Amino acid sequence: MIKDSVFAALELAELRRAERRRFLKMAGASTAAIGGLSLLAACGDDDDDTPSPTPSPTPTPTPGVTVTDGDILNLALNLEYLEAQFYSFAAFGTGLPESSLTGSVGTRGAVTGGRKVPFTDPLVAAYAREIAADEIAHVNFLRTAIGNTAVAQPAINIDGGANGAFTAAARAAKLVGATENFDPYLNDNTFLLSAFLFEDVGVTAYKGAAPLLSSATFLEAAAGILAAEAYHAGLVRTVIYAKGLDASTGLRQGANAISDARDSLDGTTGSQADLDQGVTGSDSSISNIVPADGNAIAYSRTTQQVHNIVYLRTTAGVGGGFFPNGTNNAVAALRTSGAF
Repeated sequence: MIKDSVFAALELAELRRAERRRFLKMAGASTAAIGGLSLLAACGDDDDDTPSPTPSPTPTPTPGVTVTDGDILNLALNLEYLEAQFYSFAAFGTGLPESSLTGSVGTRGAVTGGRKVPFTDPLVAAYAREIAADEIAHVNFLRTAIGNTAVAQPAINIDGGANGAFTAAARAAKLVGATENFDPYLNDNTFLLSAFLFEDVGVTAYKGAAPLLSSATFLEAAAGILAAEAYHAGLVRTVIYAKGLDASTGLRQGANAISDARDSLDGTTGSQADLDQGVTGSDSSISNIVPADGNAIAYSRTTQQVHNIVYLRTTAGVGGGFFPNGTNNAVAALRTSGAF
């Protein structure tokens, strides 16, 4: 029955992939790529009464460092693996089919954690199933675009136990105490906060990667994925804000705390240190569904900032957090030197 649910999601994803396949046919057998990733929803601080900071500039790789569209595309695939596994488990109770969607170049890593959420709100359950289908479709699309050089899924930690990445993230955000655990699959609310942790990071990452892409065809396709991730992020933010009208849920406060934690993890300083935005404005009665600068433009994150967040670390190095052994791609290796 569980497998039937996953394959039903794959059938739905097939419909969503129809237009994206046309991009690939137009591009031929190109190994060019889309940049970006998808994970963590973005939220922010309660300081909206001051002008929003300007977007952080996207750095150019240092001389002598070659980053191809294929490298960026494989980075995106790593992050789509993470999102697809989380949503697939939460919505259907099982992960991606191993034989067809996670193996390829390199050693396939195992997934730690994950189970079906006992949803009580049918709308949240429906949203989870829809987002899961989209993320599965993104994995399919990226693997097809890359072809035989697509990387295998790395080791992924989506657990809520004592050694789980979600617990570590929740402790960093002070959602739970230093010795308490955070179970993302416990109920509707913990699922929403976990989804919030992922979604906006994906939006900012795709935007940050866009100037680095050389293929116009894949830049257009990347814009399509960015739009889909933005829809997801806006949906999650809207539901959190609406459910947060009941102060007892703690959803608004939790989302804003996650935003603060992301700011502390991404490694930016100075005027760029406070880019992330939560779901409320200067007070809880003002919504902030669209995190953007003073020109209503979404801000960017570099690949290093994104790695800092998903690794749950600000120090140089590879691995940690949601990717215990690091992501499987050439871009991740450049992080150790700060070159990209």
